[in-house]
Amino acid sequence: MKPSAVSIDFGAPDIDTSSESFVSDFEDVPAPPTYPPHGERGEYWSAQQQQQREEELPLPLFNSSMQEDKARRRVRVGAGGGVLEERDDGVYSGLEVYDGEGKDVYSKTRPVKPRVGSGRLPQPHQPPPTSLKEFFLQNADIITPVIYGLLGCYTRFHKIGHSDIVVWDEAHFGKFGSHYLKREFYFDVHPPLGKMLVGLAGLLAGYDGHFEFKSGEKYPDHVPYTAMRVLLASFGVGMVPLSWLTAVELGMSTWACHLTALMVLFDVGWLCISRFILLDSMLLFFTFLTVFCLTKFHNQQYRSFSTQWWIWLAATGISIGLVTSVKMVGLFVTALVGIYTIEDLWDKFGDLKMSYKDQAKHWGARIGCLIVLPILVFMTSFKIHFLVLNHSGPGDAQMSSLFQANLVGNDFAKNPLEVAYGSKLTLKNMGWGGGLLHSHVQTYPVGSNQQQVTCYHYKDNNNEWLVLPRWDEPAYDPNAPLRYLKHGDVIRLNHAPTTRNLHSHTVLAPVSKLNYEVSCYGNATIGDNHDYWQVEVVDDIRQGKHVDRIHSLTTRLRFKHQLLGCYLRAANAILPQWGFKQVEVSCDKENDPKDAHTYWNVESHWNERMDAGDTKFYRSPFLRDFWHLNVAMMTSNNALVPDPDKEDILASKPFDWPLLHLGLRMCGWGDTQTKYYLMGTPVIWWGSTVSLGAGLAALFVYLLRRQRKYVDMDPREWDHFVYVGKIAFLGWALHFVPFLIMGRVTYLHHYLPTLYFAVLMLAHVLDHFIFSSRRFSRKGKWIAFGIISGSIFVTFWWFKGVAFGIDGPIGEHKGLKWRKSWNIYND
Repeated sequence: MKPSAVSIDFGAPDIDTSSESFVSDFEDVPAPPTYPPHGERGEYWSAQQQQQREEELPLPLFNSSMQEDKARRRVRVGAGGGVLEERDDGVYSGLEVYDGEGKDVYSKTRPVKPRVGSGRLPQPHQPPPTSLKEFFLQNADIITPVIYGLLGCYTRFHKIGHSDIVVWDEAHFGKFGSHYLKREFYFDVHPPLGKMLVGLAGLLAGYDGHFEFKSGEKYPDHVPYTAMRVLLASFGVGMVPLSWLTAVELGMSTWACHLTALMVLFDVGWLCISRFILLDSMLLFFTFLTVFCLTKFHNQQYRSFSTQWWIWLAATGISIGLVTSVKMVGLFVTALVGIYTIEDLWDKFGDLKMSYKDQAKHWGARIGCLIVLPILVFMTSFKIHFLVLNHSGPGDAQMSSLFQANLVGNDFAKNPLEVAYGSKLTLKNMGWGGGLLHSHVQTYPVGSNQQQVTCYHYKDNNNEWLVLPRWDEPAYDPNAPLRYLKHGDVIRLNHAPTTRNLHSHTVLAPVSKLNYEVSCYGNATIGDNHDYWQVEVVDDIRQGKHVDRIHSLTTRLRFKHQLLGCYLRAANAILPQWGFKQVEVSCDKENDPKDAHTYWNVESHWNERMDAGDTKFYRSPFLRDFWHLNVAMMTSNNALVPDPDKEDILASKPFDWPLLHLGLRMCGWGDTQTKYYLMGTPVIWWGSTVSLGAGLAALFVYLLRRQRKYVDMDPREWDHFVYVGKIAFLGWALHFVPFLIMGRVTYLHHYLPTLYFAVLMLAHVLDHFIFSSRRFSRKGKWIAFGIISGSIFVTFWWFKGVAFGIDGPIGEHKGLKWRKSWNIYND
């Protein structure tokens, strides 16, 4: 029996597409006139895609990951030469060339769902190049920064050894490098990494460390100053390609990337400061490196905890450690990374799809890589510093007595350990950054007008004191049996050079108004009961709490004024200029047994009637030495305040910097001298400063329009605009504002790290309004780029002498004074 037929409905019937009434929702793409055979299709499509790619590339040195006209949309060149663009579903389409919605920057665009909200998109894999031109285009990310690096070599190394004298702060940092080569301990207000690199440059150049680097002195033949300058200028060279790479990672168009690199290459301020034996080239390089690593890490956020993600997070932490190990100014860029991290973690905290485990992993990764790792790098630089400088040197007095006792060449091992009446000694304050008890013939201009008593951080005869009995006791007899100093004894401390006695009274201290003044009064035969100090033992490193006799170096003491009941204290309060910026010593009425600033120890000790001791087995813990030195650095740095009684012609105010109100003469200005004038390329400095205001104004306008529901940009464009603006403006503000509130003396070179963020803002503003705008034609963008880059180069060429050196009378070099405030001429 024949089965019944089964009817199956396959949908709508076929449509005759050949009829004229047929209308399709899809664009018709005609087939090629002659479709190639199957075996030749690869070559055919490769040629078609290569032609399409060449039509879209606007610059010879084009970054294959960007196109100017669509940089705001982050269009990418695909693996086969087509265009990669993100669709609404987050997937890249292979050969989509036409975007019908991007008509105008102010048109209401369709919503997008990008994988990354800002910065540079992940790069597609490139096929093997089929021609030399394609090879260069595919490797533009490598070739372009190499070319800029070579240009940087020319500008940084050209005539670098022309001046054969010690220029500006070479007198300081060259001398510090010498200390590393001689392994002598020294003290400076900056962390050690940069100065260790100066010493390394000297070692590699063949310098033996035996030159004093006096300012303006001619270099002798045995000092390879040119080679040292070249090695340190290499950090200045690295700034140029780093600026290009950072602009690329920020997602700027190729035009803006070139402008960023050109501004770094042709700024005469960055150029000039990079050509000498200074720390600034290293500080700038590591600042640039930190920003670059941060932007690289930002672009890995779409794949958290991947290998690249960990690499760039750790690299950011290492860069932070390096920049802060050169100068503490590196804390400003550290703050920028910190703000970025806080915002990033806050956004992740609001992601309800993220598990608590992933939240904890993100927090742990940031703490480990951005806090622990930088601290380890910072501490490592100090550990190496201590290991290299193991010989006694000019900076010994800044460190604890136990630290000094272990330096080669230190004479503490010859000192008697047990202190007795008649001993001559120095007293070291054991508070962080404490110095040696000191007095000099100068008197207080306020208060009692008696002889000043201070804390001083350098070895001097004025630090020496004699331990003597009270006035109502028999005078010290050098022939009588030894009488050892012990807990509870009441003594006089007689200043050996002036014979005056350590003294206190109810006169208020000049700085610490709640404490009593400490002075020196009388002489070896004249005094009163205000000269009496009671010895209180805190403990002893070797003997513990139960101390029989007071030992030098190891016994911690307090000195209590017998009549007033106050304690001798030095707490890093700095005296005015009449006190030579030394640390104030006062008598504290508050009895705080845990106040380390009231603790003292005997450092140097001389007594011919006693045998020499042996202190070589005493060790000072690294962490204590590390903290002690950092506090001493900060204390000394805070003392670098302007002197109202003296005019510093080199100093300037922070508000002088953005508009280049004043430059800085870096050397003598005689007719026969090669002259260097630290200033910036005016077009770059003025333009970058204006861009800061323009960027803020644009943000304000956009926010107002968004509140009124205008859609000027799609979400990705908006995220990119805000992201780059935040990096640039916050970086500038974090580097600039602290100088407004700090009291120390400031100079023009303090603005150079800040300038980098202003330059990024200028490139960002130009990119947003010109190079990534759909309002301008390709020809218009070329014209704008030519005018801006030409202005930068011409201005650089006009002022290049201030960095390369000006020979002959300065008056013969006309046209360099663009502002009346510039002191480049001898008016």
